[in-house]
Amino acid sequence: MAIEEGARKSGVLWLTLDRPRLAWHAWHDGAVYLVSGGEEQPLPGLDALDRVRVTLRSKDNGARLVEFDAEVSVVDQALAGEAVAVLAKERLNARDSEHLVERWARESTVWRLTPVR
Repeated sequence: MAIEEGARKSGVLWLTLDRPRLAWHAWHDGAVYLVSGGEEQPLPGLDALDRVRVTLRSKDNGARLVEFDAEVSVVDQALAGEAVAVLAKERLNARDSEHLVERWARESTVWRLTPVR
């Protein structure tokens, strides 16, 4: 419950990659979804991991709310329309918001980070 609540309340999280990396995300169906590559946020090394450490922090004071390990998987964008739509809704200031999902299908990777209990 703490993971879901923290992920819903925060628009960003930290991933432990080559160094701590800030990433925007969306919570959907029991997991964190994010997008990288192309014009989207760079997340170097995520593609080489089976698991990643995720940290959620408070919007108010930056205090750590919860840390957890998550299984990393690539999302088949053609089969995960609802999750991709939720993620697109959270994407702020996209230059091409009306064609965002199509651009992601061409040049980006959508990731699902499933908390390991």
